[in-house]
This record gives sequence, C-alpha cells and structure tokens, in this order.
Amino acid sequence: MRFPGHDPHHREDIVIGPLDLPSRVDEALAVQAVAFGLGADEIAVRRQIVLRHMTYPGARALGATTPDGRLVGFVYGMPNDRTHWWSTIVEPYLRAQGLDDWLDNSFVITELHVHPRYQNRGIGRGLITAITDTADEPRSILSAIDTDSPARGLYHSLGYVDLARQVFFPSAPKPYAVMGAPLPLRRRG
Repeated sequence: MRFPGHDPHHREDIVIGPLDLPSRVDEALAVQAVAFGLGADEIAVRRQIVLRHMTYPGARALGATTPDGRLVGFVYGMPNDRTHWWSTIVEPYLRAQGLDDWLDNSFVITELHVHPRYQNRGIGRGLITAITDTADEPRSILSAIDTDSPARGLYHSLGYVDLARQVFFPSAPKPYAVMGAPLPLRRRG
C-alpha cells in the first residue's frame, strides 16, 4: 500500500508492509514518543511491554516506511485474551455496559501511531485497515484517550463505536474510551 507525499518538503511515498517490531522497537517507540508525547521513562517501560506482546500468539505488526526505510508509523495488535492486563482493566467497565462479550473473539489494536509530520495522509487508516484485514476474528477493539481527537474521529469513521467511556488505567493521567467495530472495517468515513 503506497501513500504519495503531499507536502512539498516531504514528497516521498510511504509504503505500508509487515514490520519486524522486536528488531525495530526503538524506532517505533521514537515515533510513539513524538506522536503521543512520551518521556524516556515511559518509553523504557513500553519497550518491555511491546517486546512481551510480540511473543503472544497471533501478535503482528505493520509499519509505514519512507523509500529509504525510515519508520514513520506503525500498528500492532493480537487476538484478545481476557487474561491479558488490558482486558482485566477494561472488563469491569464493559461488563457495567453489558458489553464484556466484546473481549471474546476480537482482535485488539494495541498501538497505532503516525509521526505528526506524516499525519492527515491516510497512513493511520491504511495501517489499521491493513492489520484488521488479516484478522480471523469478526471484530476489533481498542482504547483511545477519551476526548474528541483526530484519532477518535478516525476510529469512528472506520465503524468503531464507544463501548465504554471514562475508563481509567493505572498511572494514566487521562481517562480512555474502549471502542469496538465489526470487521471488515468501513473504508470511508
């Protein structure tokens, strides 16, 4: 999947394809740090989490790269498992809404980030649709900061709906929304 450059200063095509995330974890986390505003301590913790996640059955990643191989975006996810930390946190919130069945037979988008200089080109949409297109599960779930944001707008345009709002993760300063969508995702908003 190719995305032509639109900015005269960044004319290169962006290619989305498989990503060996464990070998490129530092590059991916550098993108996440800029896109999500993370500090060095948070990145060090997330590095260990990403490496652990990539050992789970069915975990996979895609990257968005420039012609010279520079990583400018990535997504990774896996079939959801109720025993994973994320599921144990969101389960009570979903159960309170009568929606905890979303934790079963779903593909979870664990992280999706695009470097700010490359946003608004359809790269995030391309990453998430490409990874969910290969899912065996009939639906997808994810969590996003619970605010009106371009990311939540993207998810809504793909067919994700809010399953639970004001979800609090330990040590996260802001509440999250848990969102879910049937697969395949809608292609247009």
